[in-house]
Amino acid sequence: MRLVILGATGSIGQSAYSVWEQHRDEVTVEGLVAHRENERLWGMGTAMNARWVGLADKESAQQLERAHRGEPGPKIVAGKEAILEALGVCDATHVLAAMSGFAGLEPTMTALARGRKVLLANKETLVAAGDLVRAKADQSGADIVPVDSEHSAIFQCLALNQPFRRIVLTCSGGPFRGWRSDELAEVTVEQALRHPNWSMGPKITIDSATLMNKGLEIIEAHYLFRASYDAIDVVIHPESVVHSLVEFVDGATMAQCGYPDMRVPIAVAMAWPQRWTLDVPDFGWTGRTLHFEAPDTGTFRLLRLARAAGITGGAAPAILNAANEVAVASFLAGRIRFLDIADTVEETLNTLRGDDTLTSVEQVIETDKRARAQADMLISRRHK
Repeated sequence: MRLVILGATGSIGQSAYSVWEQHRDEVTVEGLVAHRENERLWGMGTAMNARWVGLADKESAQQLERAHRGEPGPKIVAGKEAILEALGVCDATHVLAAMSGFAGLEPTMTALARGRKVLLANKETLVAAGDLVRAKADQSGADIVPVDSEHSAIFQCLALNQPFRRIVLTCSGGPFRGWRSDELAEVTVEQALRHPNWSMGPKITIDSATLMNKGLEIIEAHYLFRASYDAIDVVIHPESVVHSLVEFVDGATMAQCGYPDMRVPIAVAMAWPQRWTLDVPDFGWTGRTLHFEAPDTGTFRLLRLARAAGITGGAAPAILNAANEVAVASFLAGRIRFLDIADTVEETLNTLRGDDTLTSVEQVIETDKRARAQADMLISRRHK
């Protein structure tokens, strides 16, 4: 396997590094990509003997070049366009797409166009441009293997290609499971970042607190498994032991379970159809009690809005995703309150036309820009 990791310095990239440490003989690292964490990227690149490292932020790349001029190590690639070019011409067989947010779209499409196996941890790519992503993969013959724990669980349950009736995505419920809207009104950033089960980056952690993460995963599951929206359900499962379930046409249900550790689905995606040994905490069933309940889509309405956007199709999912990214960033920066995230997304969807058909990446990018501008305007108007 010859691997490129997009988003190498993020939480998924760090988990992938841990998997690589345990299976370095099976993996040759072609390239590592990050936004601006240059020294961490350099350290990973030298340790993994990567051929090149890419920084989307050109200034960060220039700083790295000055700091390590004359030293042995990977080639430094500066800027988005140069990274896309390096990704297109390198000898990678697998690309772990773990960049955060909409920024993952173009490199993922580049990898698919070259026929690379894409290990997809960037759900926003499928949300914003699912039809185009699927068409590109079908055209090039590239495989897409999910890395999200829930979609990895479904992928494993469907390994025998048996006809299914229903996909059930499990959801921990985040740090505010059971809270009322009035209780959520004064939620702080620090509270929202305290996920009870998973250690993740700030954006996905906030999405988990609002349940938007599960809404995005509904759209992702639709494209990954070619499932109709009425065949995709969500259930709250606070223990995060059952990672998702598949109900087959004969009524039998298969679940994938285990300790909540992202190294497991990453290793599954990298090694599939084999399985690698992993040094993860022991998991025992004795004495465990598991709970399942319906989500509260009245209080956490982003889950409902995401499903509706997926059903609408066209530009609606891209608008949903862009508005959410702007709103989450604004919440993390202290510009808006927790409940304003859903208000911003809903108002943006109501304002912009979402049923337009998007037939090119350029149209998706333009829709994303338009939705971001609208969401930012709504936030500025509300919080003058």
